[in-house]
Amino acid sequence: MTQLLARYGHELDAAFIITPHAYHYEQTKACMEAGLDVLLEKPMVITGAEANGLIETRARTGRLLVVAFPGSLSPQIRTAVDLLRSGELGSILTISGLSWENWRTPNLGTWRQQPALAGGGFFFDTGAHMLNTITDLAGENFTDVVAWFDQRETPVEILGAVIARLQSGALVTMNACGETCTRSTADVRVFCTQGVIFTDIWGKFLHVQRPGDAQPVPVELPKSLGVWQQFLAVRNGEISNPCPPEVGLRMAHLWDAIRASAAQNGARIELSF
Repeated sequence: MTQLLARYGHELDAAFIITPHAYHYEQTKACMEAGLDVLLEKPMVITGAEANGLIETRARTGRLLVVAFPGSLSPQIRTAVDLLRSGELGSILTISGLSWENWRTPNLGTWRQQPALAGGGFFFDTGAHMLNTITDLAGENFTDVVAWFDQRETPVEILGAVIARLQSGALVTMNACGETCTRSTADVRVFCTQGVIFTDIWGKFLHVQRPGDAQPVPVELPKSLGVWQQFLAVRNGEISNPCPPEVGLRMAHLWDAIRASAAQNGARIELSF
């Protein structure tokens, strides 16, 4: 990366980083310090310390950093966040997330199952979308986390279950199954005192059920742009940054706690901010 930037940096004004997770922090930091705006693939970084480092680098360099989570970048999740923050649906009571995929076998022997490169397994690969979308929808810090992993004879977690609590007292559950017979599928539901939000971890759709509705009602919204198109729209000042590193920081703190709890067979981890 240093050699690439030294040779070509003067010809560039932006970078899209799509390397294995362990390289995200150093490469993004180097690009911003070289004067480039950055679109960074998910997950943003592996640890909370790295997330804080990128926020500091962004502040110091004044460069743009957008994390390429399709969920947070979608009109569906942005609209859901607006509904939740407006109070129209009342207070959040619980959030439930599920992610499942035939992930274990196709990724055997790849970098995605090497902890030093990936920072985790299914829960931090496809499941990172669930972690990010739920963190974005919640809009507040987590205070308590318990987690369990099953590696299924691999070096990384293939199955995972998490129970957590938000600062407001709302409860969150997340279930990730990376060894099943289907393609990647997901479900996210936010239960509030005056309604329920139905979506998925990529923001592909948004349904809302309000008091008196017999069934969830689809919310008609424009199709989400691709992550690069969204990045360009942010750079051009057409929209505000839908997925800044602050969202990645909250997710990174959550992942730190999940890993710590799972390493201790479901020990309760308290987070303080």
